[in-house]
Parts: sequence; structure tokens; C-alpha cells
Amino acid sequence: MLQMLVTPTRRTLIALAGLGSAVILLSAFGFQYLGGLAPCVMCLWQRWPHAAAIVLGAVGAVIPSAIIAALGALSMIGNAGIALYHTGVERDWWDGPNTCGQSAAQDLSSLSASALLDTSTGPQLVLCDQVAWSMFGLSMASWNGIACLVLAGIWIMGLRARRPGAA
Repeated sequence: MLQMLVTPTRRTLIALAGLGSAVILLSAFGFQYLGGLAPCVMCLWQRWPHAAAIVLGAVGAVIPSAIIAALGALSMIGNAGIALYHTGVERDWWDGPNTCGQSAAQDLSSLSASALLDTSTGPQLVLCDQVAWSMFGLSMASWNGIACLVLAGIWIMGLRARRPGAA
């Protein structure tokens, strides 16, 4: 009985990891829509594994299987890789993809002359190698990478945990 109180179940760990991704994704939307920090292409890439982890966390809270925990761990390890790549681009360790900075590009042939000259509206061009926000010298991509490694650890703990009621 005491061990059940101390050792979290697979279901609890999966739900916790999914909730962690939900908090991170909601924070990213908060920075974007409340803080006015438009995401770059690589920032958007980092959102998809969190979305997948949220879905896996919801399913795993109902059906706490090892496969779901393994998929959640893989999504966070992959996201940590994307975050490391993005951090390297920000720090000029390596070049970013050709699509960086082109996320806001649009077909100019469809715009009128007045729309082309209007600078009050339109998409904001965000470059992947520019740090929009940092804390303690680490960018959002760096913090996301750290968080993804922590979440991957929780998913792996969920993978290794016993199912409720298992001996």
C-alpha cells in the first residue's frame, strides 16, 4: 500500500508528461498571442511533437500502455533534437534550413500595388537565427530542449512503471 503512494503508476506518469507538453504549448501560444512574439519556422516545428504528446497523454491516461509511453518518449526525444538544432542555428554553430525566414513569404503576384506598399499590416518575417526572448542566456528553443529531455524522462519512467494492479 505504501509503495503505491510513493511510486507513481504508468497512468499517472503518462498523464503528467502529456500535461507538461500542454503547459509548454500553451506557453508558446501565450508568448505568441499575448506577448507578440511571432514564431519562426523552427519554432513551429517544435510545437508538433508537443501536440502529439498531448494526444498520447490523453489516450494514455485512459489506456496506460507501454507503447503509448514509448511513443511519447520518442516524440520528446525528437523534439529535443529539433530544439538542439534550432539552438545551434541561433548560436551560429551551423546553418539553418533554407526555409527559415521564408515562412512569411507569400505570392506577391496576387497582391495589388497598394497592398504591396502597405506596411501597417501583413506577415512579420521571423528569422530562425534571431533570439526573440531569452532567460539566463538560454533562448526559448534551448529551454524547450531542456523541458523535452525532462518530459522524455517522465515518459520513460511511465514506460518502465507497472500498470495499476500489476504484481
